[in-house]
Amino acid sequence: MRLTITSAFVFLFFAISLQGADGSKVFDVRQFGAKGDGKTLDTAAIQKALDECGKAAGGTVRFPRGTYYSKPLTLRTKTTVLLEVGATLLACTNQSDFMKVPGDWLKAKSGGDFIPFIGGKDLTEVTFTGKGTIDGNGAVWWEEAEKGRQKVSGYTLPRPNLIVLTRCKNVRLENLTVQNSPKFHFVPTECEGVVISNVTVLAPVHAANTDAIDPSGCKNVLITKCRIDVGDDNVAIKAGKKVEGREFACEDITVTDCTFLHGHGMSIGSETSGGVRNVTVRNCTFENTENGLRIKSQRGKGGIVENISYSNITMKNVNPAITLTCYYMNNSAGDAARPAIAGDNSAQVIASNTPVYRNIHISNLKATCPQVAGIITGLPESMISNVVLENVQIFAAKSFEIRNARGIQLKNVAVSVKKGPPFATENAQVEGLERANEKQ
Repeated sequence: MRLTITSAFVFLFFAISLQGADGSKVFDVRQFGAKGDGKTLDTAAIQKALDECGKAAGGTVRFPRGTYYSKPLTLRTKTTVLLEVGATLLACTNQSDFMKVPGDWLKAKSGGDFIPFIGGKDLTEVTFTGKGTIDGNGAVWWEEAEKGRQKVSGYTLPRPNLIVLTRCKNVRLENLTVQNSPKFHFVPTECEGVVISNVTVLAPVHAANTDAIDPSGCKNVLITKCRIDVGDDNVAIKAGKKVEGREFACEDITVTDCTFLHGHGMSIGSETSGGVRNVTVRNCTFENTENGLRIKSQRGKGGIVENISYSNITMKNVNPAITLTCYYMNNSAGDAARPAIAGDNSAQVIASNTPVYRNIHISNLKATCPQVAGIITGLPESMISNVVLENVQIFAAKSFEIRNARGIQLKNVAVSVKKGPPFATENAQVEGLERANEKQ
């Protein structure tokens, strides 16, 4: 009888321990056998917890304090991944584990040959939360990537991304630190209803292609109160193809109250063929980034980018503050090149994949730039149109360049440069140019 009572008590205690305060089921990875010692592979235990959470129609997969060393993992629907204070989910260092067909990763033909560290498709209600860390152990990948980039400017060595969610709805990433991805950190793809809040994303400044947040073909996205310090785009909104059922692949995206440190700025593109519209960026600070506000594409990769609003932006040591270019040449340092250098500046036949930028408003921006103040460079066959700069103040070494553009309005704009005129224009219609730098 005593054994039966004891067994019942243990069972009852175990059942209670697997229930959250809100009544949801909790799946503690340690109860599934995870060690959390940073050395033992915990993949099987973690995946079992994720699978059981999915079978139970949802719940929380909890990571208590510890370092959980793992191979790639697959998420299930209605799952909350809770990384508590002091908990780190750490990717393993065997590159072959990230390949769809294990082999020599340096011979991979594209990023499609890899699987992400954390992946999921066609899911609903997926959340990453807590005050822990997801770490991609990227150092084992970056050295070879940098070698490739040094040999061929702009080359991206194929590698896995850290977190990729595809065709998911109601996704949240909040309060965590996400760091050291082999390549891109968080890539929601063709998702709807994505909130990224109070997240820190970190990678060394020279870690190649380590974009922080790349919404790709997504709708209804909020990125707020994030701190991002990485080796490539801080945020890159991408629309590489059309999304079924949508006129624009990317739309209704808001980025607010974020701090961008090292990185390549707040970008749209370079893939824009699916179309991007209704993007709002406000109350953001940039410091030591290679670019500030940037829309980048080129012939053959372009589409419509429209209804873009930037406001209340502060920049320090950013080069340049504003870049709207249809001559992006696949590397951050080269996309500021003049058309005569970057490629043929004669008009070509307009096609479905010709970049079109229009209806862009930039207001209340103050920036210091060590080199170029800004660049607006359209195509002779597809000029950038209807761009308003209002209450903009830029201190730079070189002029703000405007080429192949029309309907550009300057309202209370001051550009102070060390050498040359404040603005350099070519084939451009600019209203208010003669009043620029006047005290209002």
